[in-house]
Amino acid sequence: AMGGSGSAEFMVKSEIGEDEVVFCSACTYAANLEKAPTTADKNEKEDKKELRKIETPHARTINELMKFFNTTSQKFAKTLIYVADGKTVAVVIRGDREANETKIINAIGGAVEFEMAPAEIVRTVTFSEVGFAGPIGIKCDFVLVDNEILEMFNFIIGANTTGFHYENVNYGRDFIGEVGDFRNVVEGDKCPRCGGLLNIARGIEVGHIFKLGTKYSEAMGANFVDEDGGSKPLIMGCYGIGVNRTMASIIEQHHDENGIIWPLAIAPYGVVIIPAVIKNEEQVKLAEEIYSKLIAKGIEVLLDDRNERTGVKFKDVDLIGIPMRITVGKKITEGKVEFKLRDRQELEDVDIEIIVARVEQEYSNLKL
Repeated sequence: AMGGSGSAEFMVKSEIGEDEVVFCSACTYAANLEKAPTTADKNEKEDKKELRKIETPHARTINELMKFFNTTSQKFAKTLIYVADGKTVAVVIRGDREANETKIINAIGGAVEFEMAPAEIVRTVTFSEVGFAGPIGIKCDFVLVDNEILEMFNFIIGANTTGFHYENVNYGRDFIGEVGDFRNVVEGDKCPRCGGLLNIARGIEVGHIFKLGTKYSEAMGANFVDEDGGSKPLIMGCYGIGVNRTMASIIEQHHDENGIIWPLAIAPYGVVIIPAVIKNEEQVKLAEEIYSKLIAKGIEVLLDDRNERTGVKFKDVDLIGIPMRITVGKKITEGKVEFKLRDRQELEDVDIEIIVARVEQEYSNLKL
């Protein structure tokens, strides 16, 4: 939509993500499912058998045809018919594959309106009812053939005749078309970069960058003078980050049954201090002293001096995810306060004199 020569998305894996992300288990390769290229495995070649037209009554779907021919879905090629800005597009892919509409639209030069063809269009281009479409003799403006079809031999397709299919079909001998990558990646496909196995997970898009090149600078006359004195258009880029999406993604990856677990590097508050008994002046005074010392160190601190039970405060603090909790309670008589990290269960009794240093220790462990 932005134009230019290319773009890259920044995705965070999440079960609630709106997109599907393809990633390699062996290298750093990753891509949106819409863009991820597929590879076709090399199959052992077979002698081409004689093309046969077989009557297949009451068998239209892949599952019905598998039962009829007593074979697997890998022996079928299905022909999907689309309408793109008024033109008809036939796409031939293996029977168990899912077509990638983004790749198809790109292959035909783009389309504003793109949808599966209604039954009347299917009948017009195939001369048959829905369920019997095939590439042999089809009357479409575009016939696209997935790469994988070239590695199939003696397969089965619709015969463009109601109630019939062709058996022992071979690309090149029986039909041709524009060959390309027109299907979705599936789990276990080979990585186009290293040959490792691909996995698929849901993801949230948190950033997007576009290489705009000189498309807009030329249109606006936005030029610069180079070292030779010549006027050249600026090379532009567009860099976007979704702040709200980033926050949501972080929470999705850092939470438990009690609430958020903010990473210390981005937490709105690094520490919360809780006087256990708000009416205990000694506890409140010490809590305020620790608060002031941490503030003086430039640390963001929250002092919870609400007149609530300690258990309620603990639950609230866990819910909002503050990384460190200091509880000033009855152990101040022993010169200690309680220290707890949000992402751990253990409680530490820390000497009052070194509690600020203990907090600073956590900040020193940050990997920025």
